[in-house]
Amino acid sequence: MFTRIHHAAIICADYPRSRHFYTEVLGLRIVAENYRAQRDSWKLDLALPDGSQVELFSFPNAPARPSYPEACGLRHLAFAVDDLQACKQHLEAHGVAVEPVRTDEYTGRRFTFFADPDGLPLELYET
Repeated sequence: MFTRIHHAAIICADYPRSRHFYTEVLGLRIVAENYRAQRDSWKLDLALPDGSQVELFSFPNAPARPSYPEACGLRHLAFAVDDLQACKQHLEAHGVAVEPVRTDEYTGRRFTFFADPDGLPLELYET
């Protein structure tokens, strides 16, 4: 029935800050950027190399997302990477705090976590 995940949608508190983070720090390619006046909201469509997308939204006065302790719902967004150490170093060079690298006990793959400007947990998973 499903062929892949098309996109994940993220609501941010500070649009310029998050736009910079997702495009300049993470390097996602801008597909489309639209200001929706009736909602006082930005919608930024970003693409990864495989065609999957992240939609970045801004809404005035959006409530904070509970992350710690972990709340029910979407836990995190994971990005597949070829070279975990290089990606970790890239993020740290941009001032992003990255957790120590761990190894998945079931797959033997290495991974780590970091957060976007709003504290949304993001994962790097070495494939």
